[in-house]
Amino acid sequence: MRNVNAPDRSRYARVRAASLALAAPLSEADCQVQSMPDASPVKWHLAHVTWFFETFVLERFEPRFVPFDPAFRVLFNSYYQGVGEQSPRPRRGLILRPALDEVKAYRAQVDERMAALLVRRAGDAEFDALLTLGLQHEQQHQELMVTDMLHALSGMPGYAPLAPLHDARAATAEPLRWRGVDGGLVEIGHDAARDGAFCFDNETPRHRVWLEPFEIASRPVSQGEFAAFIEDGGYRQPALWLSLGWDWVRSGRREAPLYWSRDDGGRWQQHTLRGVVALDEHAPACHLNYFEADAYARWAGARLPTEAEWEHAARLQALHGVGAVWEWTASAYLPYPRFRAWAGAVGEYNGKFMCNQFVLRGGSRATPAGHARISYRNFFPPEAQWQFSGMRLARDV
Repeated sequence: MRNVNAPDRSRYARVRAASLALAAPLSEADCQVQSMPDASPVKWHLAHVTWFFETFVLERFEPRFVPFDPAFRVLFNSYYQGVGEQSPRPRRGLILRPALDEVKAYRAQVDERMAALLVRRAGDAEFDALLTLGLQHEQQHQELMVTDMLHALSGMPGYAPLAPLHDARAATAEPLRWRGVDGGLVEIGHDAARDGAFCFDNETPRHRVWLEPFEIASRPVSQGEFAAFIEDGGYRQPALWLSLGWDWVRSGRREAPLYWSRDDGGRWQQHTLRGVVALDEHAPACHLNYFEADAYARWAGARLPTEAEWEHAARLQALHGVGAVWEWTASAYLPYPRFRAWAGAVGEYNGKFMCNQFVLRGGSRATPAGHARISYRNFFPPEAQWQFSGMRLARDV
């Protein structure tokens, strides 16, 4: 793993506290529920991020290491084959023991042991790298906690850790403008001078890409604009959809994005963390999957940007509204030229998923502050809707 600057020692406590704060408004029953196989219970998230520190940091650096509970090594291992067996992902909601209080006790004990290591290993580059990775990993799960609870509480208000989506409307309310971007040979990938010291391995190495001249939208697509696509029969026109996307539409009889429905008067509304609210036509369209984003772009006479186009335009400060929703790109999630995964079990973090996924860029309102950066490569399969994902248009010139 690449070396990073020594992290702020107080940051460990802040990040760990933020996870508990997200769980604080939830009951034990709330924290147990798993609404679909792709989601995980909040209790599992709280335990898994703690397992990460215990397994990859304490076990490596703590003298006379003893696990909190040997059974947790399997129960809270997500996908690290190099560590051992895992409990099946679709059955995480059936992990009734340990109870939530014991998971919190697990967190407290690991935090106490980590506090001692933070002093003992000060200045150790290998320790600092794993510590920073663990904190970045926990922030990823904080975002997943929000998205998974939104799905679990569909139709039920009462959990609102984020500002309303319409608070991001300023980025989308302005008229859409096209920003011209010159083509040529450009560099993409993590740049420590501009992106900060840390990055995931999939953001490297920085490399050159040839771009043809293009135009990119000044802001993400709005809810009102996507509603116009629906009213024009967007979900009923197979010519707009990729073959797999049209299969997805027909198999689920889909007519609108996830969480959208019509009220008694036929007006669009959507389920949010604050319950069901009227659609805000100026807020960014959200919870779109890749198929929906691609179909809308085709309907609009445009396309999705590649991730290289997106990153280059973002570095030129040509994009407004970045961070409101994750933005789908047209790029498959693949390794950069000369990519090398991290050594050891943490090398399973990203590289093993470079198949059947698409890249999203920019971050969302559910992304913890300071976690995303221009070079950050998020990725999901094309059918995934439950993330805070939207889109920005591009077109050729």
